[in-house]
Amino acid sequence: VLYPGADCTCSSQRLIHKASRTKCCGHCLEAARDGDLNTRCGYVAIVGKPNVGKSTLLNTLIRQKISITSKKPQTTRHNVLGIHTEGDCQMLFVDTPGLHLKEHRAINRYMNRNARNALRDVDVVLFLVDRNRWNEEDDYVADLFMAAGGNKILVINKVDLIEDKAAVLPLLESMQARFPTAEVVPVSAEKNKNLDVLSDVIRKKLPESPFYYEADQITDRSERFLAAEIIREKIMRQLGEELPYAITIQIDRFEEEENLALIDATIFVEKEGQKKILIGHKGEKLKRIGSDARTEMQKLFDRRV
Repeated sequence: VLYPGADCTCSSQRLIHKASRTKCCGHCLEAARDGDLNTRCGYVAIVGKPNVGKSTLLNTLIRQKISITSKKPQTTRHNVLGIHTEGDCQMLFVDTPGLHLKEHRAINRYMNRNARNALRDVDVVLFLVDRNRWNEEDDYVADLFMAAGGNKILVINKVDLIEDKAAVLPLLESMQARFPTAEVVPVSAEKNKNLDVLSDVIRKKLPESPFYYEADQITDRSERFLAAEIIREKIMRQLGEELPYAITIQIDRFEEEENLALIDATIFVEKEGQKKILIGHKGEKLKRIGSDARTEMQKLFDRRV
């Protein structure tokens, strides 16, 4: 199974759906699955070097934050599936860890392997690059991008930061010459600029197929997984450069009462001395991490935590 977890129905594995979406009678989804509608559905891998904006792009495209973000490279460790259904099209976005050249640590090798595996058996590959920060890591990803199967789209991010707008067209032309088999689309993931154009390009490249997921489902990841990821994001944002790199979160309890989720988590660090960094003076940093994580979980899970 490429993306495990979608079939589990226990409470701690409940999946996230769009809270604001109006439910229909289900006829459209049934018809799509039975092939009675001309629907499109397929997997779209988002690849690029670390910290180029892949998770931000995913969150903006599906209009819901499910993939954590921070300024620290390699924030994403696991492939995360984001599901966006609109009209007769269902796009299944796979956010991947940033691909990087150095694999000194086991966790780096694990993340690189996850990202490379995502390029297999997908319908579309999005290669996300910064508008003016090309380096050897981009060269490495570019080779994998061109060797991958499926339709190819080169997405140039942060074009809104180009002060000389006359420089945009030459940039697009140079990228198109470098990647002649790819369609080139300029965007700003953070500012939600030109993403409607990108969505239209993706839609046209997806195969005709019944939907794989319910129309209001936004990820195949469980609430337990997302809770751990949210805690890790808040630690990254709170500690910054002080962050112990190989920090790990374990959810010890995830229980549900009426309109309430009871969550206990353990944070693992590599060295005893790193605990002081995480806890902070009189526990202030740990309290802030817990408060920020709770606020975001309540928004995502649509109930008190």
